[in-house]
Amino acid sequence: MWATVGALLAAAGVVGWAVRRAPSTAPVAGPQVRMTTAPVVRGDVTARVQVAGVLGFDGAYTIVNQLPGGVITAVPAPGTAVVRGDDLYAVAGVPAVLLYGTTPAYRELAAGMSDGTDVLQLEQNLVALGMDPGHGITVDRHFSDATAAAIRRWQAARSLPVARRTGRLPLGQVVFLPSAIRVGQPLAEVGASAGPGAPVLSATATARVVRVALTADRQATVHPGDQVRVNVPGLAQPVDGTVREIGTVATPPSQGTGPATVPMVVTVTLPAGTPALDQAPVQVAITGAQRHNVLLVPVTALLAGESGGYQVAVVDDAGRRLVTVRPGLFDEAAGTVEVTGDGLTEGTQIEIPVS
Repeated sequence: MWATVGALLAAAGVVGWAVRRAPSTAPVAGPQVRMTTAPVVRGDVTARVQVAGVLGFDGAYTIVNQLPGGVITAVPAPGTAVVRGDDLYAVAGVPAVLLYGTTPAYRELAAGMSDGTDVLQLEQNLVALGMDPGHGITVDRHFSDATAAAIRRWQAARSLPVARRTGRLPLGQVVFLPSAIRVGQPLAEVGASAGPGAPVLSATATARVVRVALTADRQATVHPGDQVRVNVPGLAQPVDGTVREIGTVATPPSQGTGPATVPMVVTVTLPAGTPALDQAPVQVAITGAQRHNVLLVPVTALLAGESGGYQVAVVDDAGRRLVTVRPGLFDEAAGTVEVTGDGLTEGTQIEIPVS
């Protein structure tokens, strides 16, 4: 269950609003805060809590050379997106090409090889690249004559010399990674020598994610698959996100104070044309329970009562008076809170600080 606003406001550092104390009857030297009024409204409330996150790219890869040793002749620039069928790098003029798959390439792909997942991945990629127009490949773990024919077709499409259209792929000429990548920093320069196993470049996936250090006390209130809203710098409107995973191992605070946290990953799709922000701070609104047709006031209207609890200052023709209220669901993103209180109705004018 989501906590009431009382519990939320009591947690240090959780929200940015401070509950004001109701003024005593003793005279005050002068106004401390400029005040205005706002009406109590009736509507729907969603319990949303804002947490800080960091927008970046998913995954992290170190790509190592598996081609025969030689001089590096090509490495893509940082930030380059490499998709299926594109060159990742080249050694002695021979490129290593990206294909999609989760099993790394670990042997030559050629006729006569034993069945395996790497063959299945290769055939899936050849079909996706349009190299099996006659549908001769049975996409399975077996390297067939149709597989070799599709490789030759692909080698021709890549303008390889006729002598290199062999229908086989020596180790290192393809690199299997789960998806398209975004090149990070090269780990070797053009002109440098690289043997098998030498790191060539770092990369991430092109998919965007937000990483959140979720306080452990909120771990039970959010779940994989939950929808969230993410405020991204430079975008006028929040974007939708989906909680992909939540860690189970808590990390203690780095300075020895504050709550422990667990990692949470949120997937997001940014509008076309959004700058390729990396490690940018964002705000994530986590959605919890909902209530309909309830009375709502700005959270800044809440006053801490002299004997505990909460009050609001009602302003009407009779003057100003304090009304005890019970907070309900709290929407940190909107800055509103559900309240109930004797004599409190829709349209009642209450006192709030001037923002």
